[in-house]
Amino acid sequence: MSEGVQRQRQQQDQQGHGQVSDHDQGSAGSPGSGPGVDTSGLFGVSVDCVEAVHELYSYLDGELTEVRREEIRVHLDWCGPCGGAAQFEEDLRRVIANRCKDRVPQSLIDRVASAISEESKQDDARN
Repeated sequence: MSEGVQRQRQQQDQQGHGQVSDHDQGSAGSPGSGPGVDTSGLFGVSVDCVEAVHELYSYLDGELTEVRREEIRVHLDWCGPCGGAAQFEEDLRRVIANRCKDRVPQSLIDRVASAISEESKQDDARN
């Protein structure tokens, strides 16, 4: 990667995600095109940071069309801040899913079933 490209990516990362910045609005005027470069011919429809962040959860949940998912994926691949946010959310979901696999102890299940059975018997006796 050339020194100029590395410097440009560092500047983009420092600007923060979720904000429309110079890397979102190039001089060519198309969102997501970078400074003065129109990438729509290379990558198709451009997505800016605001759009990518707005649709991040739909992207992670698989709720987007294949075309829209690909548009967002291209942005996340090329935008460090947005890609980092997406990776963080994906990692967080994985941690939460792994931690929420706790099972209810059998003794608690037995106590609840017993209480329900006892309540049902008492209700039958009253009627």
